[in-house]
Amino acid sequence: MTEPRTLGVIFFPAYDWAISPTHPEREERLLYTQDQLREEGIFDLDNITEYKPEIAADADLERTHFCFPEPERVCTESHRIAAGGAIRAARLVMEKETDRAFALVRPPGHHAMKVVHGNRGFCNINNEAVMIEFIREHYGPKRIAIVDTDCHHGDGTQDIYWHDPEILFISLHQDGRTLYPGSGFTEELGGPTARGRTINIPLPPNTSDEGFLYVIDHCVRPILDDFKPELIINSAGQDNHYGDPITNMNFSASGYAELNHRLNPDIAVLEGGYSIQGALPYVNLGIVLAMAGLDYGSVREPDYDPEALRQDQRISEYIARLCELTLKNYFKPPPLKVKPNQYDTRSKMVYYDTDGISDQQVEQVMVCPDCPGVRHLLSKTVINSTCMGIEIPFHACQRCRDEGYRLLDEARREFRGRAVKFINRRDREYISINEFELTPMGRYFF
Repeated sequence: MTEPRTLGVIFFPAYDWAISPTHPEREERLLYTQDQLREEGIFDLDNITEYKPEIAADADLERTHFCFPEPERVCTESHRIAAGGAIRAARLVMEKETDRAFALVRPPGHHAMKVVHGNRGFCNINNEAVMIEFIREHYGPKRIAIVDTDCHHGDGTQDIYWHDPEILFISLHQDGRTLYPGSGFTEELGGPTARGRTINIPLPPNTSDEGFLYVIDHCVRPILDDFKPELIINSAGQDNHYGDPITNMNFSASGYAELNHRLNPDIAVLEGGYSIQGALPYVNLGIVLAMAGLDYGSVREPDYDPEALRQDQRISEYIARLCELTLKNYFKPPPLKVKPNQYDTRSKMVYYDTDGISDQQVEQVMVCPDCPGVRHLLSKTVINSTCMGIEIPFHACQRCRDEGYRLLDEARREFRGRAVKFINRRDREYISINEFELTPMGRYFF
């Protein structure tokens, strides 16, 4: 064990939000955890304190996402409070009120992409991304690593930071050939200006504690040691658990606690996990103890049977080869054939499975030798017609900044009757043009 550390726990069960009364993503996900933590006397410990969440404002959402047509149309107050819980966790750590913070919040967020038209994968707003952009806005640009340990690939977080060389995104998840959202393969390594900053580790079904911890030791930690992040964020999904009803993994509560101990994140944010009674109370207890630097060795589920969960040797051999490939992908990523000083284009079809929305996207990024490059995106759906997003990144060179404003002026002249979102992270300017006006309806500076 490490020395005890102060830990802030932010709790928000979202009593008023559920996809349906019997859906796996409902308020009981956290109510059993709350009971378990109180029964164990966690909040009687001097170094663990419970805090209330904040409420994310429009500015917090719109510096992170292109919300079409507006934030209030794509998320509820519960989504704002879940994101605000992550923001509160950031404040605690950045202002040194606590050493570590764990945002136990719902609804989850890691499937919410740069563009948001509705709910996909139970997610509307990307809580971790909103938190990271809050940190960068208020505490300055930083090198940040996100390690997503949810069983489902964090495709939304990957999409948001696909072109950002200052953010390292690592996702450990069940192989996308066997589970939603069907992505997160080893060749997905980031855009032309951030090659190797996206790392995917697709694990085979029935991976157990042995496999997950091997990946942390032999792959994730060496990458983090090289990247040298100023902050480590854990997207702490818990649906890799052997009792989860919608996945096929064999991870245990003690394994989760040990993973957290070895990863040593500054902030953890809850994502998925749907074994409401059999797993979540024990997993969350183990993570809380590990983050606080306390003994988690006695954390066990009532039905835990290590022999029944033992990993097949073929899985172990496969994971060892996967780690070798992943390290090569990070240290020597295969180059993309792109032309400097021109736009690189990728087309995507995004499906909002909860809301039944199909989104055709065309995204372009300037392949700039001097900065991450201005980002330009067109999104077309039945509900919102064609929308446009423009983003000038942190550390943008003057040319890419000017190009972003040229695109905005062009949109005002030619993109009549459409919604346009403009994000300028360099100068902290954010503009929203609604579908009926050609002048900014919202324009604010920080």
